[in-house]
Amino acid sequence: MEPLERIEFEAARLVTEHPPRWRDRNKQAVFGATGGPEPPFAGVVVYARWPVIAWPRAVPAPARIEIRPGYYDYAPSAGDGVVDWHVNFADPHLFVAYGGPLLAQDEMQVLEHPVLGSLREALVASGRRAATRGAAGEPTPVTVTGVQRRCALDTFPDAAAGHPRDLYGNAFSCAPVAEVLAATRPLDPPPSSNILALAAPAGGRGPYDRAELEDVLATAHTGFAATRRESGRLGGPGARPIVHTGFWGCGAFGGNRAVMTVLQALAADLARVDLVFHAGAGRGPADAEEALREYVGLRGDGTGVDAIVDGLLRGGHRWGVSNGT
Repeated sequence: MEPLERIEFEAARLVTEHPPRWRDRNKQAVFGATGGPEPPFAGVVVYARWPVIAWPRAVPAPARIEIRPGYYDYAPSAGDGVVDWHVNFADPHLFVAYGGPLLAQDEMQVLEHPVLGSLREALVASGRRAATRGAAGEPTPVTVTGVQRRCALDTFPDAAAGHPRDLYGNAFSCAPVAEVLAATRPLDPPPSSNILALAAPAGGRGPYDRAELEDVLATAHTGFAATRRESGRLGGPGARPIVHTGFWGCGAFGGNRAVMTVLQALAADLARVDLVFHAGAGRGPADAEEALREYVGLRGDGTGVDAIVDGLLRGGHRWGVSNGT
């Protein structure tokens, strides 16, 4: 299993030669409040883009899947040899909207890890495809390792802390700068993250068809298998990848929560990675639990991939609608 391309960047040089281009005043303020390019970014950032990997027809032993309320906190997982990965809910154009006014999951991750913006600028400047899908629309997931997280941004209202409004999505750019800065906590020393950028299908209508389900599975399985490959590079042959994800593709892209949860669980089994599912608030944890029960029922005792996809089709799961972020 080899990537379509792999490039290593010295982080300080990457940010100096290709600084992030923030077109939103609040993002500029956050970057400035966390030091901008100072102190210099450290380490080596390794970017790789991966071709579609065929999945096995039989499903191996179940992976460990944990459902957690809430959202990413990037706290390292306990255990020997663990390598954590965090899914970026990507656009087909890698990090394309990071500098603009929107603050959805993709853009928030780049704001907290600003070297990702520099990575996009470097790829574009070199004439490469800064993309998570190929020219024919096939999935080409991207892994990025050694990415410093320079700040933590709390988007939830907290009047006592000086940011009484919701800062997520389209609300971010409308908020006063002072409230955004009150919600920003610089991290010193900055920890490092490993990022897996996956573009979900978008804009479907009515019930899912087989091609749509298999596209989701191919994307997730390829990305999860790439994390296993890269975890071995980072931690040796005994490395244990843990992929942190959530309701990927269920916001702006209008995906169905049950479908996207079931297929990520199946992809984790096929790629032999453990999964931590950050289910958000409200009905999120209950929706994730219900979807996992559906997966366990479809999986049965030794059911193959085709039978699981057939079961999802029989379930008549329908596309949702975009949440506008």
